[in-house]
Amino acid sequence: MNSIHNVCITPNSSIREALEIMNTQALRIVLVVDHDMHLKGVVTDGDIRRALLNNLGLDITVEEVMNTSPITAKQGTPKQELVAVMEEKGILSIPVVNQGKLVGLESLQHILSRPKYDNPVFLMAGGFGTRLRPLTDDCPKPMLQIGSKPILETVLQSFVKAGFRNFYISTHYMPEQIENHFGDGSKWGVSIQYVYEDSPLGTGGALGLLPKDFPDDLPLIMMNGDVLTKVDFARLLEFHCDNQADATMCVREYEYQIPYGVINGEGNRIVDMEEKPIQRFFVNAGIYVVSPAVVKSVPYNHRIDMPTILEQQIAINKQVLMFPIHEYWLDIGRMDDFNRAQVDIRSLGLN
Repeated sequence: MNSIHNVCITPNSSIREALEIMNTQALRIVLVVDHDMHLKGVVTDGDIRRALLNNLGLDITVEEVMNTSPITAKQGTPKQELVAVMEEKGILSIPVVNQGKLVGLESLQHILSRPKYDNPVFLMAGGFGTRLRPLTDDCPKPMLQIGSKPILETVLQSFVKAGFRNFYISTHYMPEQIENHFGDGSKWGVSIQYVYEDSPLGTGGALGLLPKDFPDDLPLIMMNGDVLTKVDFARLLEFHCDNQADATMCVREYEYQIPYGVINGEGNRIVDMEEKPIQRFFVNAGIYVVSPAVVKSVPYNHRIDMPTILEQQIAINKQVLMFPIHEYWLDIGRMDDFNRAQVDIRSLGLN
């Protein structure tokens, strides 16, 4: 994705130039764009072979042989969907676009190679889950079963599938149930260490309890242990690193419809009226990526919430970004959320 310009060519370039790019980049496709990176078409090795079989020669322009209606994907499409499309259509690569502009190229080989990430993942699992009583009277909320396994196990496996292998779990309420179930992580082929909060430290305070051998040279992904989601964690980390962010917060769009007609006026004069307007906001999704410096900014055993930590970073002009997510997301905070998750899990491919 970072070297997308290396596989791009203009419409008036020759087939010979396209072949040179294919050989250099070890790909079977070249992307044809204009000077503003609008995708005009694609040229595959098959297109070039057909041109040669028709005696068109290597010096004709790619515009004469390119596919002007290639299969593309919108930016942010989950990788599982990309794989499904490529397998269904029998193609090895798919250009990624945003409003007609080329932003990336995903290949089947790259997606299925499942790269490994050493970045630490911190799962917050210390809450009481009071709104889910009586279910949480004798079970910590992250250990409640959704489908066939605890919520936290589903969260962990989502990261494992994405290639992450270094985990930390914060605990407070009934920690022994969590530690007995997950152990050192060897069951999943990963490493798990635990951070225990003597008293609740908010959604961000546990960062100050991370052990001394914590890897402090890589961004950390932090997530509430009671969230079900199909967010592409590798893409999230890539976004954070590509934008050189100090902190990144995942956000969801939230709609609220005012149940009345809204009147706008100047003095006692009505200027306009809008019937039951819908207002849209971005809300915190409980998933973050933070730099080592942000982690170190949290004092030992200090109670603080993640939004406050990010506000502190904004106040000193640090790069704090938001990453909108459109994938499935559910915060299991109330009984109706818990019941909905039991239904959703069957169709999500997470359990």
